[in-house]
Amino acid sequence: MSRIGRMPIEVPAGVQVEIEDSWVTVKGPKGELTRLFHPDMTISLEEEQIIVRRPTDNRKHRSLHGLTRALLANMVQGVNEGFRKELEIVGVGYRAEIQGEKLVLNVGYSHSVEIVSPEEITITVGRGAKRIAVEGVDKELVGQIAAQIRAVRKPEPYKGKGIRYAGEQVRRKAGKAGRIGGS
Repeated sequence: MSRIGRMPIEVPAGVQVEIEDSWVTVKGPKGELTRLFHPDMTISLEEEQIIVRRPTDNRKHRSLHGLTRALLANMVQGVNEGFRKELEIVGVGYRAEIQGEKLVLNVGYSHSVEIVSPEEITITVGRGAKRIAVEGVDKELVGQIAAQIRAVRKPEPYKGKGIRYAGEQVRRKAGKAGRIGGS
């Protein structure tokens, strides 16, 4: 059995789970998520725990077993606690601001870059317009929006300027040595 797939998912108080064929809906204090899973996987709710079972031990079913359980666990955690990704902006004159529903980034281009977030995602800017927080109930969507923001200006290896995840280590390179001697 898959070590991940066989672990039951505890359903916390205040979270409701509805299973209808391969559709699973999870409702909680932060919101609601619905997802279609592979029809071969058997998902059941037993004594406030979600259990995922697979029909056979072939390779496809083994891989789907762990994936299904991980996606369900993320859904339960998302509607209960939510997910958050933080980004840092490094560079002189680089900044971010919120204008209505858009995040506006000034990161060294001749123009400002606007990113429109989906309504399920909340983007906040703090600490001197150098920190961006992306929050939501869907882990996949939070990560995708954070990656889109980071892709606007990835951290470069010489000066370290750009947008990076909070706590991300940027590998630095040495610059040119310049002319040493001769004419």
